[in-house]
Formats: sequence, C-alpha cells, structure tokens
Amino acid sequence: MAVYTAVDEAELARFLAAYDLGEPLSLVGITEGVENTNYRLETTLGRFILTIYEKRVDPADLPFFLGLMLHLAEHGLPCPLPVRGRDGAMLRTLAGKPAAIVSFLDGRSVRRIEPGHCAAVGGALAAMHLAGRGFALHRANALGPSGWRRLLEASRSRADEVAEGLAGELQVELETLERAWPRGLPEGVIHADLFPDNVFFEGERVSGLIDFYFACDDILAYDLAICLNAWCFETDGAFNVTKARALLTGYRARRPLAPGEVEALPVLARGAALRFLSTRLYDWLNRVPGALVKPKDPLEYLAKLRFHRSVSGPSAYGLD
Repeated sequence: MAVYTAVDEAELARFLAAYDLGEPLSLVGITEGVENTNYRLETTLGRFILTIYEKRVDPADLPFFLGLMLHLAEHGLPCPLPVRGRDGAMLRTLAGKPAAIVSFLDGRSVRRIEPGHCAAVGGALAAMHLAGRGFALHRANALGPSGWRRLLEASRSRADEVAEGLAGELQVELETLERAWPRGLPEGVIHADLFPDNVFFEGERVSGLIDFYFACDDILAYDLAICLNAWCFETDGAFNVTKARALLTGYRARRPLAPGEVEALPVLARGAALRFLSTRLYDWLNRVPGALVKPKDPLEYLAKLRFHRSVSGPSAYGLD
C-alpha cells in the first residue's frame, strides 16, 4: 500500500455518487507498501478502503483480484469484500485510473512477530489455499521466474550502484534457479505477497488477510516459501528457526505437505528471495518523484537469498 495519486474533494464526491455509502467524512492516505494508492475512507455509513490501481497493475487482471476476494470471503476466509456500486460494478475510474472500494477489516498488523503469530499465519495461508479451490478465473504469475529475468535485465546496468558485484551474483543465481525450479508440485491460487503488513490480528488470531493484488495461480508451497522470507527473519537478519517451525506446523495442520513440496522448500525459498530482491532493486533504482512511500532496501533480500543458498536441506526450516 502507498499513496501515489492525490484525490481532491470534488473528485471523491463524483466517485462516491455511484455508491450508496453515505456522505464522505474523511479520506486518509495509507503510506505502507509500494504498489497501489490506498486511502482509509470514512463515510456516514462506515469505514472502507479505497484503492487506486497504479501502473504495475494490469487493468485486465482486476476482475481476477476482485473476484477472488469475493470467492474467498464466501468460503469463510477473512478478507476484504469489494463494494458494488448502484449499477452492480465493483470497478470504476478515479483520477483517470482504475479504482475500487473494499470493506474495512478490524484488527492490526503486528510489529513484534512471535511464533504464535507465525503459526496462525501458516494456518490462514493453508485455509486460503483450500478455499481457493474451485475459483473459476485463472492468472499466471507475472513475477515468476520469467518475470525475474525481465526485472533483473531492467536493473542490471545499475545494480552495482547498490552493492559491488550484485549484477553478476544475481545473474548466476537466476540461471541456477531457472535450471533447478521444481516441476509437478501441487498448484492453485496463491496470495504471493503475504507480508506482515498484509495480515491483521486480534491477539494471536488472524482477523484479516488483505492486498490480494499479486494473487495468481502457482505452486502452493512457493507461497509458503514467501512467508518463510517475510515472517521468519529477525531485524538483524538472523533466521529464526522457531518461527519457521511454527509457520510450517500451522500450515501442515490444515494442509499436509507432500514429500516433494518439503524437499523443494530451499529452492522455493531462494526463488522467493530473488523475486522480492528483484522488485525492490528495480524500485530502488526507479523511484517515483513525489510519492509518499520510501522504497524498501533490496539488500535485505540479498542477505536472505544467501542464507537459503547456504542451507543443506528442509531441516534448516525446522522440519524433521
């Protein structure tokens, strides 16, 4: 989440005229995240989230994202519900860009991650994978291995500005992962971006999963590997195996992992680290003037990538 597009009172009033949401009371920008413009919208009838979709989101993908949230909510997953206008449409235009309103979820993201949070996230991720079965629409992962090559090629000429020798290291890593990437593992709808700021808690209970705008069809265990990267490293860069074990145990309690999925975890975790390193590197080198968001440090994910490259097997993640 971020704020790239400003909305004035007149624009907001015209936009809300298509809905039965009452009169606007406040519109406050949400600066976390890096992808779309998000506002906390309060009206006389309640609280909502207004999202304006920025250039990295393909408008053709929006029916998938919004439809998926509806499908998951109908199957019991706590996630935002898109709000329909009087004409039944969920998607409109605001400030010349696609935009939508979704329901507001109670709870808050955690700043101090404990193993109990990781266990709950693992269970929620498995529940999402199970709830996603039967969703009629499909979307390929634009940020899978073919996407990494495109992003790294766009950043290669300047990568060494971030760290000496980075361009060469990433090229070798990309070629290695392209050869080693697993085939034949269970696939389905994945979140693909389940970071701590995309999960709301009440205590240690997950009260909401948000920001489904990277969701796609891909290897289910890859989604789990993304969470290992996002939830199980400390602020000093150390990997916390207790948190990893809790995350995996919480997941397997709802959806057991096949042996092939377990064996593939180190490679999938390397790929997940390279994916976020690639996008962070691109954003670091191509900052948007005036955006109310600070690009995230790509070197955090370089350290994670090197950790996964060093492990001897799935036992490094707390698995027997």
